[in-house]
Amino acid sequence: MRILVAVLIFVFLSCQSDQTTIPKPRVYPRIDFPVKSYAPFSHDACPFVFDKANYVQYQKDSISTLDIAGADCWFDLYSEELNSIFHFSYIRFNDRPTFDALIQDAFEMVDKHNIKANYRSESIIENKDAQLYGILFEIDGPVAAPLQFYVTDSMSHFLRGSLYFNAQVNRDSIAPVYDFLKIDFERMMESFKWES
Repeated sequence: MRILVAVLIFVFLSCQSDQTTIPKPRVYPRIDFPVKSYAPFSHDACPFVFDKANYVQYQKDSISTLDIAGADCWFDLYSEELNSIFHFSYIRFNDRPTFDALIQDAFEMVDKHNIKANYRSESIIENKDAQLYGILFEIDGPVAAPLQFYVTDSMSHFLRGSLYFNAQVNRDSIAPVYDFLKIDFERMMESFKWES
């Protein structure tokens, strides 16, 4: 009985402390970002050029083997370091109904994310000197492609793109990488030029 009382007294005395314990904050893995440098990107099948970050690699899209006009210019720029992929699909069009269908398709692809999106913003992309017009869609929430866009010259060229991460998208945890990649996207649009 004395041992039990001694143990209980010891437990109660050891629980009292002047120090208040604070829970540790939630942390995310450290990300070592690559050094930003750019080089012109062009491809024989693509009628445009832009500055691409040197840490991304070009990869031809596997769907481009299908019989789709202009599918030779469907490609990805991927980064293993950042676990991300920018997908691009270019289509040449000849008439207004096709142009309208491409715009509608771009909006439908973005709308598919509405079920999981918390918020969506649309920003106009416009560079009259380069005949570049389009919309940038930024989608907040656990969506597959948080950044999507299309650009066109409104006469014959249409390019749609989207950013994907090879992981479950939790906006808080990908925010630093997303912000890093968005700077590269902005550089891409500032330097974008149609070639023909």
